[in-house]
Amino acid sequence: MREDTRGWIEADKAHCWHPFTPQDQWVESNPLILVRGEGVWLRDSEGRKYIDGNSSIWTNIHGHGHPALNAAIERQLREVAHTSYLGFANPRASELAARLCALFPPDTLERVFFSDDGSTAIECAMKMAIQYRQQRGEPDRNGFIAFEQAYHGDTMGAASLGGVSRFHERFRKHGAPVTFVSGMEALRHLPGEAVRQACAVVIEPMIQGVNEMRPWPQGMLRELREWCDAHEVHLILDEVMTGFGRTGKMFACQHEQVIPDFLCVAKGLTGGYMPMAATLTTSDVYDAFRGPAENAFYYGHSYTANPLGCAVALASLELFEQEKTLDRLQPKIALLAELLAGLNSPKVKAVRQCGFVAGVELAEGLGTQTCLAMRNHGVLTRPIRDTIVIMLPLCATEEEIRLTVAALRKSL
Repeated sequence: MREDTRGWIEADKAHCWHPFTPQDQWVESNPLILVRGEGVWLRDSEGRKYIDGNSSIWTNIHGHGHPALNAAIERQLREVAHTSYLGFANPRASELAARLCALFPPDTLERVFFSDDGSTAIECAMKMAIQYRQQRGEPDRNGFIAFEQAYHGDTMGAASLGGVSRFHERFRKHGAPVTFVSGMEALRHLPGEAVRQACAVVIEPMIQGVNEMRPWPQGMLRELREWCDAHEVHLILDEVMTGFGRTGKMFACQHEQVIPDFLCVAKGLTGGYMPMAATLTTSDVYDAFRGPAENAFYYGHSYTANPLGCAVALASLELFEQEKTLDRLQPKIALLAELLAGLNSPKVKAVRQCGFVAGVELAEGLGTQTCLAMRNHGVLTRPIRDTIVIMLPLCATEEEIRLTVAALRKSL
């Protein structure tokens, strides 16, 4: 081991605290120090090369070190790195908001509130939904409906929507009032009082991510939109994971022509380059916050609408058009499905896929050790329980897709 690698590991174990990680296990491990990236590939401090098998926690879209994204940040740096969005505007934020709204039909999602990450995008939608009801004369409609095994983030409000007990149970009583349902049938049979008190329903469209990559039934999202309309309940879509091409379309809701009242995006918004999020909503919601000063939405972050983040997000959206990313993705989705179907192993319990997102569920206890074994075959990913996540950057070539699935097969 090189001396600099040893020093970085020692400093990490002495001072760093890693997310979603049992710390006693961490200090006994031999962590990789990742130092460089190009395309779907990452290199560690010892010079070893790996495929980024989960897009650096589901964020990277066009690959690491893309010249167009690098150039966008460099151009913006020559102007200014950051300016406040509290009482001021900046060109890149204006341009990005217009581009995001233009991805949806006219007169639908017309307003954009920027924040920092997926949790805060959800937090914004929750607070907006509650304040909307207060300012429309319905203060008692302050509850939410969410789905069992859902995951919507870790800030206190977003965590209260989470249905994964390991992550959220200890904080449950500190968050918003939430009614959990298993699916549409349970939703239809909710007591009338629970529906009357609900201001919004929150869902990860098409597929639940942290719930071991479990897709929803086809048509379910359309049914949910109709239920929300019938009961005058807002629909919040958490597209933090599914947005920006992961499911084969720009947004998962487009598969069933559903427009939500709030759309939350983050992760892939900047192509995986910088922390940034957005909550898109309708003119009806926005108009409820107009009028006297007490109607304002008093929420925001120091780095809201950060010019560097906006600049690289604009460049990422441009790449979707220039490189025909979604068109080129369709045969890759088919190839991934074909290769995963060929995983003939008694250790594989199920394969679940939605677009370019896949989860391979293994026999109990094999998730972590299989991911560690995959490192020896040049692929990095992270399990959810015993489900191996395969979520490559959208730029992955046919050869890189084959290498990824081959690494999983060899590791099994």
